[in-house]
Amino acid sequence: MKRYFNEESKIMHKRGIYEKYIKRPQDCICALIGLIVLSPAICVTAILVRIKLGTSVIFKQERPGFRGKVFTLYKFRTMTDKKDRKGNFLPDEERLTKFGKILRSTSLDELPELINIIKGDMAVVGPRPLLKEYLPLYNAHQARRHEVRPGFTGYAQVHGRNSITWEDKFDKDVYYVDHISFLEDWKIICQTIKTVVKREGISSKESVTMEPFKGSKEK
Repeated sequence: MKRYFNEESKIMHKRGIYEKYIKRPQDCICALIGLIVLSPAICVTAILVRIKLGTSVIFKQERPGFRGKVFTLYKFRTMTDKKDRKGNFLPDEERLTKFGKILRSTSLDELPELINIIKGDMAVVGPRPLLKEYLPLYNAHQARRHEVRPGFTGYAQVHGRNSITWEDKFDKDVYYVDHISFLEDWKIICQTIKTVVKREGISSKESVTMEPFKGSKEK
């Protein structure tokens, strides 16, 4: 993954005291508390996913994290495995069920990611982990989103989520990288609760899920 993160990008992000000594322990404590407090919701959701969508209950996918290091992301399934006659998966809008939409709109499908936080793959707040296929498509500015651990929630998620363009989303990710602080993280956490309650920015304007990123024109 080194080719996506050059020496220049390493110099641009300098970790402060909060990021070096407080953020990671804080993330672990928050994730553990979240698992304990939300365990009833996690169990009920798992049972409903099993009934509504079958096995497996947990969706696993490889995603790039800090410095592009690949890890296995855990989420609750929200789609069926329906395929066409050629064995290819049907479009997202056909596989995403009403139940799956409810899971996404309430962000219940994200709860297994608390395990990723405890493992050290993710942080509570940071740029959302995206697909491996996007790595070679980033320009130098966009690649800076990988200078920190990906997050359960992030600056872009409380400022538009899937309703904004990829370019706007990446700009907000990099803004967060350059403005990490204790107050900023807790502000984002509080805004996330508000966003989830209001179910804002769940889908893009073009589709029920975010359309694939195909690269940006260099400015």
